[in-house]
Amino acid sequence: MSHRRARASSRRPRGRRAVLLSAATVLVIGSGVAALAATTKDHPAPRAAEPAASAPTDPDTAPAPGDSASPSASPSTSASPSASASAKPSGSAAPSASAGATAPAAARNAAPAAKPGTAPATFTGLAFDTCTAPPLATMNAWYGTSPYGAAAVYIGGRNRGCAQPQLTAGWVGSVTNTGWKLVPLYVGAQPPCQTGNSPEKLTADTATTLGTSDGNDAVAKAAALGMRAGSTLYLDVEAYNTADTGCADAVLAYTQSWNRAVHNSGYWAGFYGFASSSAAGIAQAAGAGAADLPDALWYARYDGAADTTGSFPFAGGLYAGHRRAHQYQVNQKETYGGAALTVDRNAWDAPVAVVG
Repeated sequence: MSHRRARASSRRPRGRRAVLLSAATVLVIGSGVAALAATTKDHPAPRAAEPAASAPTDPDTAPAPGDSASPSASPSTSASPSASASAKPSGSAAPSASAGATAPAAARNAAPAAKPGTAPATFTGLAFDTCTAPPLATMNAWYGTSPYGAAAVYIGGRNRGCAQPQLTAGWVGSVTNTGWKLVPLYVGAQPPCQTGNSPEKLTADTATTLGTSDGNDAVAKAAALGMRAGSTLYLDVEAYNTADTGCADAVLAYTQSWNRAVHNSGYWAGFYGFASSSAAGIAQAAGAGAADLPDALWYARYDGAADTTGSFPFAGGLYAGHRRAHQYQVNQKETYGGAALTVDRNAWDAPVAVVG
């Protein structure tokens, strides 16, 4: 099972846990060209304890199908309660992607898009994600009683795997008024070399055009929910074979095109992927100075560490400055305020949606 249709033997996002922090921050976006001031939002004080979790055999690998309690992935160990802007490298996963050097010509030649003129809103603390946006009553029960201050929601994409009967502009407005911060996630076209039957897959020939149309669709979906310009929208790209350089180059071209479309509409671009594959491709491209890359990186690494520093698997200088999120555990059944959910856990120190 999975939050996204594309997940075959991989896992997917849902809850996390860490101490919520509030601080004035400086957000550095791009390749050192723009320094933007951003301020974290207020959120409830975290609970002192979090549910126990078991350690995985491989932090980047999900459990076998049928082993998990919900459409997610693999569990992890204990968490360290900090999410900070600086990081230290702990071994970089280097995919075979050539960081744009052999990407489709249309992507290589496209002019970089201008980024939004206002700094993104950020959140530092714990966030959860679950396949279907929870009922409003559950969100109200969890706010202030759970350790979470943010929730990721699947706003669209042909590969989005779950129905969203709760996810309306009214729901978004209500949970925001309660105090929740929201993370919009768009399940875009998936890699051509990926296993599974995704309704939408990209190819080298369609990567750029699909990226543009999907990016525009993500903006339209977010706007319809009341998530206005200045919000950060996250593109979900699942695991794939990084040894396939043609596939990796096509994914990069698609992502760059998606980012340009999002930026051109006044939104920031984020990226969700696995530390061992899709996120590693973005980190490699960032290290090579490629253009039109995501402004924030949300990496899945199931090591149980609720932080974005010591657990960060790439070069320490990449995506520093409140631009990282870490999905560290999945499929955790939790109950707060009398309401139960199965969630994935994320340590969050990154941009979120702007509502209103």
